[in-house]
Amino acid sequence: MTDYRVLHFSKKEMIAETAAFACLDILAGWLFFNSFASCLLLTPLLAVWLRIRRKQKAAGRRKQLTEDFRDALNSMTVSLRAGRAVEQAFAEAASDLAGIRGEEAPLTQEFRHIVRQMRMSVPPEQLLSDLAARSGVEDIEDFAAVFSAARKAGGNMALMIRKAAGTIEGKMDVEQEIEAALASKKLEQRIMSVMPGGIILYMRVSSPGFLDVLYGNPAGAAVMGAVLAAYIGAVLWGRKIVSIEV
Repeated sequence: MTDYRVLHFSKKEMIAETAAFACLDILAGWLFFNSFASCLLLTPLLAVWLRIRRKQKAAGRRKQLTEDFRDALNSMTVSLRAGRAVEQAFAEAASDLAGIRGEEAPLTQEFRHIVRQMRMSVPPEQLLSDLAARSGVEDIEDFAAVFSAARKAGGNMALMIRKAAGTIEGKMDVEQEIEAALASKKLEQRIMSVMPGGIILYMRVSSPGFLDVLYGNPAGAAVMGAVLAAYIGAVLWGRKIVSIEV
């Protein structure tokens, strides 16, 4: 099964990410050094680009996994309150997830796997613990621990699952409030990230030759290299400032 803590790009995704970096690389080489050959000096940054993109995609995948898990718990709560067994609750949650997210959704496949394994007499707490270990999602890890303890102690499963779903719902509400509060700041950060490059592009288009003193000589290349490094650092710093996790 998938280890959600590690994200690997598919061949198609790798080509797309490399192409996106190449476009930015060529643009930076032309804007800051007036030389497409200088793009070769920036190619080592491809590793940084891919690491950042992996981190972003992995965070998005974990967020989607959390949302789907909340929906699954809500479905299980309804099933258990209706008097169905835990095994039936997992099966109905898998069917509900398939209807909401589709059969190809990661958590749909995970719950289908859990249902199949339970039919082979594998304990559900063991299967949930395995999913929690691979998910990298704190809410799933906490739920797996509580579920295991409740199974051993013979607690009220429906109540426990409903509380877990409520906790996840509350955290997601807080995240949405933070997202709403930071929406304008994130937009400002994106605009500010584009502005320096946009200003240089405007000057090159509107006033050809104005920046020639910075091109084609070691001193100018050093200045523009420092500017580019500061620019990249400022963009990364800005993204970190507006990135808040609950």
